[in-house]
Amino acid sequence: MQQTTNTILMIRPINFRMNEQTAVNNYYQKVLNNLLPNEVNKKAQQEFDAFVDKLRKIGVQVIVVNDSDEFDTPDSIFPNNWVSFHQNGNVGLYPMFAENRRLERREDVLEAIENEGFVINDIIDYTSAEDDNVFLEGTGSVLLDRTNRKAYCALSPRADEDLFIEFCEDFEFMPVIFSAYQTVNNSRKAIYHTNVMMCLGETFAVICLSSIDDKKERKNVIKHLKDDGKEIIDITEDQVNNFAGNMLQVRGDNDTRYLVMSQAAYVSLTPAQIERLQKHTKIIYSSLDTIEACGGGSARCMMAEVFLPKA
Repeated sequence: MQQTTNTILMIRPINFRMNEQTAVNNYYQKVLNNLLPNEVNKKAQQEFDAFVDKLRKIGVQVIVVNDSDEFDTPDSIFPNNWVSFHQNGNVGLYPMFAENRRLERREDVLEAIENEGFVINDIIDYTSAEDDNVFLEGTGSVLLDRTNRKAYCALSPRADEDLFIEFCEDFEFMPVIFSAYQTVNNSRKAIYHTNVMMCLGETFAVICLSSIDDKKERKNVIKHLKDDGKEIIDITEDQVNNFAGNMLQVRGDNDTRYLVMSQAAYVSLTPAQIERLQKHTKIIYSSLDTIEACGGGSARCMMAEVFLPKA
């Protein structure tokens, strides 16, 4: 099983803004008072286009689908929360915490993937869990070590333990469960998505170990990563706030591995951390300041990996 892919799905926004429905437990979102709504969206589109351009220049196949103006979907730029694509041709559809995010799930996005020559064999649909207020937001909530068949999940209002275990049974992953926290107004609050504090590469893991308050859980996560031969690159909570956990390793031209992140994430890293990462992979970054501020998500959230087989 491959850990990295050359093909990424991305959704180009048409009415991007801060989503009031997600802000209740995404503490990374900010209101940009100096920008009008249409200016926010325009800036997000410019950042999006420049990011796609950088990915294509290094040889990543980016399938871009435009958001639809049929619904109000301010977070559509983050498709990895509602869909995942797997090597056996299976697709996962996920239950979303915010009601307006549920409108992001679109049949025509799957058709666009098939039109690129990919095969969808089966759709495993967890979305009915929304009726019970149970959520698991795709590869935002679940970090997949596809090669070693392990799935890491930081429990939160958007990542339900029982549903995560059900996902692991369906997709044949071993669950690694923990809780991760950030400090908000002097109190510890659950980090909303696992992929904000952790990134899994082929031979390394970037993780904010200090966010896992429970020492047993922390030791367990470290043990799993070490057992699988991954070099652990520990980041601080301040670096997490700059989205240094929200990275994704992809394949470019000639099978070259790249670690993709935002400019804010890159700037927050120390020279020693960058040197350690560069032993494993090349690094590419792009400015996503508006998207990060209003959306509370970054480079990783914007990319849904496509591992499906080709026809």
